[in-house]
Amino acid sequence: MTEAKRPVVLILGAGGVGLSLAGALAGVARVAVACRPRHAATVRRDGLVMEGVWGDRIVREIACIAGPEEAPSAPDLVIITAKGFDTRAICEEYAAVLRGSTVASLQNGIGNEEIIAEYAGTVIGGTVTTNFSVVGDGHVKAKSQSSPMVLGLWSGPDDESLQRLVALIRSAGILVEAVNDIRSAKWSKSLLNLSVNPICALLSIPVGKAADLRLRSVIEHIVSETFAVMEAGGVRTAWPSAKDYLDYLFSVQVPDFATAYPSMYYDIQAGRKTEIDLLNGYVAGQGERLGIQTPYNRCIADLIRFREIDGK
Repeated sequence: MTEAKRPVVLILGAGGVGLSLAGALAGVARVAVACRPRHAATVRRDGLVMEGVWGDRIVREIACIAGPEEAPSAPDLVIITAKGFDTRAICEEYAAVLRGSTVASLQNGIGNEEIIAEYAGTVIGGTVTTNFSVVGDGHVKAKSQSSPMVLGLWSGPDDESLQRLVALIRSAGILVEAVNDIRSAKWSKSLLNLSVNPICALLSIPVGKAADLRLRSVIEHIVSETFAVMEAGGVRTAWPSAKDYLDYLFSVQVPDFATAYPSMYYDIQAGRKTEIDLLNGYVAGQGERLGIQTPYNRCIADLIRFREIDGK
């Protein structure tokens, strides 16, 4: 494929997910990524160092940008990988670029796509179950991938954009699949994040420790409340009941990520804001709207918010 025919992809959010995706897609697309100055300087000088399940290599074919004035004027695709609490601010900043564009969200939590849909023409929702880390400036590692990336049309008329995105990501060697009900997929992915991540962040433990019998009751209540909210909201997942999901959580997901610390843990340790308002906080908010009691989700969200402010 010649350089002129390669699709132009703009990635907004240069953490572990965004930089890894930029590096993977650089071989099949012309990629621009909004980078922090420290990452941008290193990538421009030395290239992006990638390690892990997405390949070990140095990638130099990435354009690092500092703001919308440096962004491609008409990208074929925009992918937002930023933290969910920054979604609206990013959409406001890049509103002129997003207007009428196809925008994909590869972000944790629930609710990002609703915000993006206010600015974009076609919105594609997505989930990623790969464990990423930023090793250093311009250096990322994809530690493990327990299942394929999932993408689905959230809003807008352009289903062809979804098929093109899936084909592009697959051509970069990344496992990916398209689904008809991306809302179900987003909630399904969030179940792991809201049931385990806050507890690991609060207690400074890896995911495997969440299987401790002394923690299971709390996790069971969080999941049961979430399933009640999903049922009231008409959301269905692959697990018919909270018990079915809990069986899967402790037999498959927790062992798969046993030695990993969730991103929320690193956020707390670094004194950064977390995505709790798009996880347990979102469940609590939807529960209030639907008349469903969610004391465990509300409590865990308040505890994380306290840690965000008061740190260790």
